[in-house]
Amino acid sequence: MDTRTAGPLLELNKAVPSFEESGLPPVPFSMKLMPGDCMVVETRSSSRATMFADLCCGLVPLDAGIVKFMGLDWSDLHDREMNALRGRIGRITRRPSWPEFLNTHLAITLQQLHHTTRPMDEVVAEAARLAEWFGLPGLPVLPPSRLSDSDLLRAACVRAFIGHPRLLLLEDPLEASPVELQNPFLSAITDARDKGAGVIWLVRNNAIWQGYRQGITSMWRLADDGLVEVRTA
Repeated sequence: MDTRTAGPLLELNKAVPSFEESGLPPVPFSMKLMPGDCMVVETRSSSRATMFADLCCGLVPLDAGIVKFMGLDWSDLHDREMNALRGRIGRITRRPSWPEFLNTHLAITLQQLHHTTRPMDEVVAEAARLAEWFGLPGLPVLPPSRLSDSDLLRAACVRAFIGHPRLLLLEDPLEASPVELQNPFLSAITDARDKGAGVIWLVRNNAIWQGYRQGITSMWRLADDGLVEVRTA
């Protein structure tokens, strides 16, 4: 797929989400995320955070406006093109997202195997390296229901960062995480940004991201009046 990488990585241009489909306020959303940016979005509602991430992925119908990823308007794309683009997005979501009919290692690698043409052994090797990076003893093969909450959170980080994603949509994994996850998580964000990824870090508590304050390029609030940029200086 020929994708334009100059200019914004992600752009919301007066995008009005369907309230019936998303529960997001039906007001114009406008923002730009450039390669290497790390944007914090504060919202007290976990469900609203998830739906905003869906909006960025082209999964929320619009009543008006445009959402573009890598220069392409989601509404102009066919399923095959959308799948290819979504293969370049890494997500951590609070929405239940672990299929019980798959063991965890398969659920971690499924997105890469479905949306890309990478060989399985390459994907599995990368997943194993990331698993160790985030504090797992290896790539977990048990069903998700048999993992502890902290190990499932680590597995979610592996799934998000695998495949060198261009866009990371991260519903804050540090809020209820073991303290030893913080440094690997922040290092993984920095490494991804150094390779040109853009990051949207959705948080409920502003104290969470203070340790990465110097790396934040912009801060926004998602509330009843829509998406509003917050001045930090």
